[in-house]
Amino acid sequence: MRGRPLDPESDRRGQMVLLAGVVVALALVAMLVAHLQLGYHADVRAASVDGEAAADGQSYLQRATHDAARALRGEFVWSERDRAVTEARSRLQPRIRTLQRSRVESGVAYTAEFNQTATQRWATANCPSGSGRRFGPCVADRGVVVQQRGGRTLVLAVGYDLTVTTDRETVRLTVVTPAVE
Repeated sequence: MRGRPLDPESDRRGQMVLLAGVVVALALVAMLVAHLQLGYHADVRAASVDGEAAADGQSYLQRATHDAARALRGEFVWSERDRAVTEARSRLQPRIRTLQRSRVESGVAYTAEFNQTATQRWATANCPSGSGRRFGPCVADRGVVVQQRGGRTLVLAVGYDLTVTTDRETVRLTVVTPAVE
């Protein structure tokens, strides 16, 4: 059999193509190793409760509390304060559910529940008693502080147990958010 004589030029070209393929393969391997070491995942942001996520949750609860209290202002007489507290909690529940779903995709999970003990302490410290007080009595009921003002029920504050969980840590806070300024 006769073949073509070997062309030194085509032999070098073949070696260059082979060498280029090896270089590309090594580059891909290096990129893969770097990707695995860094743990990069494009749609997941590493979250940390550095105070920002907790502060965001507290701010959200403050706005929700203020909005619910404002909507109920003047709606209930003092003898209907139990209904006022029930209505305040009913108005806050959807907002709490919204908070709990708000940042799940970015790796932050919130839970919030009403805190009766914190509101009782807040009412004792912030509602003056005795004959010289400007307004009527305060009552802490099911995590909501209400006060008699002008014969009507006014929501003053709401207490929450707020838990903020990320992939790195869990922070538990008890906060009482005033509803009026």
